[in-house]
Amino acid sequence: MSLPSLRDIEAAAEVVYREFAPTPQYRWALLSQRLGTDCWVKHENHTPVGAFKIRGGLTYFDALRRRGQLPRAVVSATRGNHGQSIGWAARSHGIACAIVVPQGNSAEKNAAMRALGVELIEHGEDFQASREHAQQLAQSRQAHMVPSFHTDLLSGVSTYWWEFLRAVPDMDVAYVPIGLGSGACSAIAAKLALGHRVRIVGVVSAHATTYADSLAAGQVVPSAVSTVLADGMACRLADADALSVLRPHLDHVVKVSDEEVAAAMRAIYADTHNVAEGAGAASFAAAWQERGRLRGQVVGTVLSGSNVDASVLSGVLAKD
Repeated sequence: MSLPSLRDIEAAAEVVYREFAPTPQYRWALLSQRLGTDCWVKHENHTPVGAFKIRGGLTYFDALRRRGQLPRAVVSATRGNHGQSIGWAARSHGIACAIVVPQGNSAEKNAAMRALGVELIEHGEDFQASREHAQQLAQSRQAHMVPSFHTDLLSGVSTYWWEFLRAVPDMDVAYVPIGLGSGACSAIAAKLALGHRVRIVGVVSAHATTYADSLAAGQVVPSAVSTVLADGMACRLADADALSVLRPHLDHVVKVSDEEVAAAMRAIYADTHNVAEGAGAASFAAAWQERGRLRGQVVGTVLSGSNVDASVLSGVLAKD
């Protein structure tokens, strides 16, 4: 598939910055001390929905507007952050929005989506089941189905990597969590657009390995999902288009367990006093796992989201 060019990313940034300013990136001293080398964090938890996904929603709807294709209603599926992104963008264009989430989804993510005017529908045991139901619902309602992976989403998401790589030109390696692939593919797009030398490392949950398995096999391989903490990475079926981008450009893939994610959430909170959801802490969890090979390198991590229920966060922080 076609990745956003530098011109595409710069145009997308203009769309994104109508809603909020660039998010910060900091070299945190304590995290760097903990990791044993320079550690930068890109704070996508500082967007208006607490996650990077909003960037893609804004550019996706702007692309529909420019083509004269804005629909009367949209439907999508999510574990939370994509749904907030679509809800935010749909509201700004006055479009009705229905979002399908799995049963037992994050109560606070659900509440955030409802606050944006989203019609929230709970269906299925996991994201894939919710996505299939959303597709059927869009067809029956004659509504536009907003995908979770699409070029017009990537152009917006790429803006945060464009910000990050320009701010840290000497970055050697960056760790990127993979849910359905937009974050990692956007990191690749920004790297190529800027001619940056950074190595991109994908991070998957050890309890949701479809991307790791599919990349190893050279084709889509479904995987059971059992992660409790990293719901933003709880994907059962990799996207073939995402794989076509990731396969030639990822340096390698790291699998992180829920226990490692929880430890990273605690480290991030202790060292920066920022809250990370499970998927949001996966990047640092992977860097920590590979810390022995990172000495002397400039490491980029991303706090991709902070939308974790208070009860879950308190339970994680209470453990040593």
